[in-house]
Amino acid sequence: MNKKTPSFYPVILAGGRGTRFWPLSRKRRAKQLLALDSRQTMIQQTVARLLRLAPSKSFWIITNADLHREITRQLPRLNRKQILAEPVGRNTAPAIGLAAFLLLRTNPDAVIGLFPSDHVIADEPRYRDTVARGIKIAAAGENIVVLGIRPTRAETGYGYIEVGASFDGKAQPVRRFTEKPDARRAEEFVRAGNYFWNSGMFLWSARTLAGALSEHLPETASLLEQIAAAFGTSRFAATFRRLYPRCENISIDYAVLEPRSLKGQAASNIFCLPADFGWNDLGSWTALHEHQIGRQKPPHGNLITASGLFTLNAQGNYIHSPGKFVAVVGVSNLVVVETDDALLITSRENAQDVGKVVKYLDEKKLHKLI
Repeated sequence: MNKKTPSFYPVILAGGRGTRFWPLSRKRRAKQLLALDSRQTMIQQTVARLLRLAPSKSFWIITNADLHREITRQLPRLNRKQILAEPVGRNTAPAIGLAAFLLLRTNPDAVIGLFPSDHVIADEPRYRDTVARGIKIAAAGENIVVLGIRPTRAETGYGYIEVGASFDGKAQPVRRFTEKPDARRAEEFVRAGNYFWNSGMFLWSARTLAGALSEHLPETASLLEQIAAAFGTSRFAATFRRLYPRCENISIDYAVLEPRSLKGQAASNIFCLPADFGWNDLGSWTALHEHQIGRQKPPHGNLITASGLFTLNAQGNYIHSPGKFVAVVGVSNLVVVETDDALLITSRENAQDVGKVVKYLDEKKLHKLI
């Protein structure tokens, strides 16, 4: 007799501010709500590629009060009651943990998938095949599955996953997680051949995740359980506002994955599944430029959004100035982004630092610009 196909519930985390995409990304219209590489916004693309694996009623979105209305508008097919706005940001462990305790009450064997809302996937059929394989592994026991990206460079901005030395393309027990290494260690990891980038995409049953949080983060787990118990009642909003700020501000990596991996490969039940489907987290204007260059291959590597343009001896520039004629003469590797109230000028090399502009604006209380 065939086993019943496990229920699958995608949980999409959509509370980030996307500060490195300022000035387009703002507090009330963050990166995940922008159409950066297609006609659909990032979160619309995320939902669309997962709808082949789960019905719209199974989706949960965790966001914040600033973005809640726009996300609800952009995703009209989803259940509004399952688009939750955190009273305060508490990182990924409480966010995904709340979903686990909510589902634990109704479907403890359901498989939860944790997905960022702002990643780009080039090969969607292969992506869905990979996720489907991960769902089966997660449903087979108290297993945690992380999608690992085969590294193409010694990247210091990602966490790494170490697996057994004989990685053969199948799910492999995880040895350990390493957060954002320095350049020397990143180069060692790439040379070793048994390290993968941590994509931030995970799969586990509601029972497994709730149990792991109760073991490794017991006080926060108790609070989340109380919040979940109030869901669907008149007490939910007040309970959420009162208890959620008391949850620990910690990522799921630090809260569960790293301490659980210390139990050793045999006991941790954490598996890395290789994810070769053209993944890009679009972490900066530079990453967006590189991504679009690979798809469009424009002359001299210039990506320019304008009503008209002229270029001369210009290479590798990213310029966004819709509605204006843009002339680019004798410059290379610039990032220029214009909005009605702000202008960003930086180099592709320094685009990672754009988030510091938002920090400055926060400190100076220039709220209209953030």
